[in-house]
Amino acid sequence: MRTVLRRPDFRLLFAGLVASMTAESILLLALAIWVKELTGSSGLAGATTFAIIAPMTLAPLVGWVVDRYPRKPLFVAANLVTAALLTPLFAVGDRTDLWLIYLVAIFYGLSYITLNAALSGLLRHLVPAELLADANGVLQTVRQGLRLLGPLAGAALYTAVGGGLLAGVAIVGFVAAAVLVGPLRVAESPRSRPGRSCPGRRAGAACCPRGCTQLSSPASRPRHPSRWSAEFGAGLRYLADEPALRRALLGYGLGSLVMGFSESLIFAYVDHGLRRDAAFVGVLVTVQGVGGLVGGLVSAGVIRRVGEVGALAVGVALFGSAALTLAHPNLWLGCAALLLAGVSLPLTMVGLHTLIQRRTPAPLIGRVAAGADAVVSGPRAISIGGGALLVGVFDYRLLFVVVGLVTLLASSYLWGGRRLSPSAQPAPVGGAPVRRRSPTGAP
Repeated sequence: MRTVLRRPDFRLLFAGLVASMTAESILLLALAIWVKELTGSSGLAGATTFAIIAPMTLAPLVGWVVDRYPRKPLFVAANLVTAALLTPLFAVGDRTDLWLIYLVAIFYGLSYITLNAALSGLLRHLVPAELLADANGVLQTVRQGLRLLGPLAGAALYTAVGGGLLAGVAIVGFVAAAVLVGPLRVAESPRSRPGRSCPGRRAGAACCPRGCTQLSSPASRPRHPSRWSAEFGAGLRYLADEPALRRALLGYGLGSLVMGFSESLIFAYVDHGLRRDAAFVGVLVTVQGVGGLVGGLVSAGVIRRVGEVGALAVGVALFGSAALTLAHPNLWLGCAALLLAGVSLPLTMVGLHTLIQRRTPAPLIGRVAAGADAVVSGPRAISIGGGALLVGVFDYRLLFVVVGLVTLLASSYLWGGRRLSPSAQPAPVGGAPVRRRSPTGAP
């Protein structure tokens, strides 16, 4: 990680991302608290999270837009637009203004997808391929640290200064991110205009929906679209055609179908298993946050040893092991399990993001990153709702066993495909890391 942090260009991007991630982390819980205070309804407060997640259904469209513009200007503009979209919060005064909070939450969800898709492309152009895992690991470590402290800071700020001033603090964070990233110099390849002839057709090269890119594997060559609808769906088609990405998303998607159960099961575990009040969940979440910091720090090393799909498999396996451990209510075992669950999240995120950045042609990366978010987040959102219903019908211990077995099955499927993204070998002196070729011929 120290290697990537020595790069001045990455340090500038890192500073901007810390500012925007801080704004994001203090805002999310505060919006729900604000709704709860205005209405007294826990259901309406929880609906703010749904309002943020719901725009994920538009991820392919957002990715298509992201791929039409240079990454750095788009990233800067998206931060400034996000800051502007928070300004209606200054007008919220009572329950009748509740719709403004939900409207801001929906637009914030859209901006979150946009920023993530633009960031994937920006990192691809800014950081050498052999350092992408380190860069993603650094960012996940910071994100996990802010996840540990940010919501508490946001809740404290809301209590101290109110929602309007809290929105002002978040706006400053997004504007600061735009200002810090603005001077960054990023060399991007020119983009061909829609409708121009593709030189790849004449040369026999693979042709991308936005510009032309030589691709190393026939299976990874996107089809040449004749209409905007083909460009729109190119990211999802690429995810389906590229073997390593297809394996990663099928395996992780299977695990996500049950991983969201834990959002509700943890409350039953604390109540019926540990015999403590609901506030104790905060202690366990803190333990999980510490595990997240550890996971962020070790993720790049794991990827270097077992590859991106292998790291994804390890992360899902850790979550499955944690779930099986939580089936037996014991405080010390519970803390150990939450540590494992915390380590698993950065491993899966860094593995998936690095795989996307390394395996996707630059003209497609926005659509592929946004499409991957949708494929993973959809099953997880369903499982969160399903877990809330099932925990009222079945014993939480049985459900934890189900979560553990399904995620271990998903991990086994992922581990079987680890050779699709071989681990990096030690770099020769003065050279870049050499990556073994897989038996299928993929790079």
